Amino acid sequence: MAKYSIGVDYGTQSGRAVLVEIGTGKEIATAVKPYTHGVMDEFLPDGVTKLENDWALQHPTDYMEVLETTIPDVLKQANVSPDEVIGLGIDFTACTVLPINQQGTPLCLTEEFKDHPHGYVKLWKHHAAQDEANRLNEIAEARGEKFLQRYGGKISSEWLVPKLWQILNEAPEVYEATDQFVEATDWVISQLTGELKRNSCTAGYKAIWHKQEGYPTKEFFKALDERLENVVEEKLSNEIFPIGSKAGELTEKAAKLLGLNPGTAVAIANVDAHVAVPAVGITEPGKLLMIMGTSTCHILLGDEEKVVPGMCGVVEDGVIPGLMGYEAGQSCVGDHFEWFTENCVPASYYEEAEEKGVNIHQLLTEKAAQLEVGESGLIALDWWNGNRSTLVDADLTGVLLGATLLTKPEEIYRALIEATAYGTRTIVEAFRNSGVPINEVYACGGIAEKNALMMQIYSDVLNMEIKISASSQTPALGSAMFGAVAAGKERGGYDDIKDAAKEMARLKDEVYQPKQNNVAVYDQLFAEYSRLYDYFGRGENNVMKNLKKIKKASSSKTQEKTEVTQ
Repeated sequence: MAKYSIGVDYGTQSGRAVLVEIGTGKEIATAVKPYTHGVMDEFLPDGVTKLENDWALQHPTDYMEVLETTIPDVLKQANVSPDEVIGLGIDFTACTVLPINQQGTPLCLTEEFKDHPHGYVKLWKHHAAQDEANRLNEIAEARGEKFLQRYGGKISSEWLVPKLWQILNEAPEVYEATDQFVEATDWVISQLTGELKRNSCTAGYKAIWHKQEGYPTKEFFKALDERLENVVEEKLSNEIFPIGSKAGELTEKAAKLLGLNPGTAVAIANVDAHVAVPAVGITEPGKLLMIMGTSTCHILLGDEEKVVPGMCGVVEDGVIPGLMGYEAGQSCVGDHFEWFTENCVPASYYEEAEEKGVNIHQLLTEKAAQLEVGESGLIALDWWNGNRSTLVDADLTGVLLGATLLTKPEEIYRALIEATAYGTRTIVEAFRNSGVPINEVYACGGIAEKNALMMQIYSDVLNMEIKISASSQTPALGSAMFGAVAAGKERGGYDDIKDAAKEMARLKDEVYQPKQNNVAVYDQLFAEYSRLYDYFGRGENNVMKNLKKIKKASSSKTQEKTEVTQ
């Protein structure tokens, strides 16, 4: 009898479950559930409580709805019995954190804090803790904290400590009421198994935890803020569980909710990007995986710990047990193109797309593909949502240069695609220059699967061939593989993730090869991108930050006027 594992991938806008056959990696059924509350970046669910700039919240009940909806759905689609499902694994965007009370209840689900923004889940792209991140980096640098180098010299506002500190600064009552700050991925696992176990992946990459050294010292936290001296003992935990291990088994209550059997093995939680690595068969150093979606995450394995400027982190056993896992990323990719189509494309293009029976992205891609490299005369910086690597600065913003009255939408669209490719090349060069080899490039995610033009541009800009995941749900496949490992060989699964990858990882036959004519022109364009990158990103011209300050001051005046009127 065939055995199956289920992987659940929690993205920015929705969650998806995939039922996977053990042994082959074949995806039998998939179900997607958009989050009921979506991303809250303007108002809380009450429709009244307004959020400030750079906020991005989510609602924890949405995560449980994903499980309740998608898992019974995939079982029904495939006509598979719960007896045949041996394991379950989940992955999440990160750093996505929430405050919970002693009962494990998110504060936003309590009467006291249901209308308090700080009681909700802070999504990875919540950038409102940038002031805290800046201060943390200044203090860590002044103190010569060793951990800073492991994160490319800067801790991001997207990560746990700045977000936690923001709550302490802006809502001490919420901080006080919080028993623990946890990753959403660990919280969901706790709802399934009845036990809260923090995973080594998010702890290492997003919470400044190190396998050998633990968290930063009490002295460091006290230097940040006296109230944070005992934050690890009071609001976090020193007990961290390695990925690839078992979190526990489904409780009676959770099993009933999901339509699975009590006792089904549940894997320690993971991060969406990192869990995708074994799903494309990467289990050794020198191979870079780009996980391409609303943002792009770059994951690379290495033999030893090296310092790479602007990397998001290097974590021992962070991706594959026994190896160093490096992470870098771009915080604006799919979001980039979405913004452009929603705000900058004329109605005539939408009409043309409708006539042709394609969506607006397909039409723009089609038109952009007809352009020669460099024909538009445009170049862009891909910072519409800040820069994650290599500058680690959420206050940076986008640039489009070279536009004229003759510039067409497809030319801008192509320039934005090229900008993201240049951003990836910048990251690749930073790793190589720091002694971390990159010999092969892989890609997964909706963009990698669907947009041939974009992948060809990346191949040309990097001057490397690119292999593509055969799975349309690579992180979910990876999570299912970890679920099979949690079940273990005796239940029909695997003893470790390398064994699972040998049998279940899948790649497409098609490989993108660089076109040398394009490579030569892209080398010239990349040189211009690099000049702009340094000019705007390394302090020579702080116009972006100055504009943000002016915007903030003007927004405050508008708010004051509104309040007076009311």
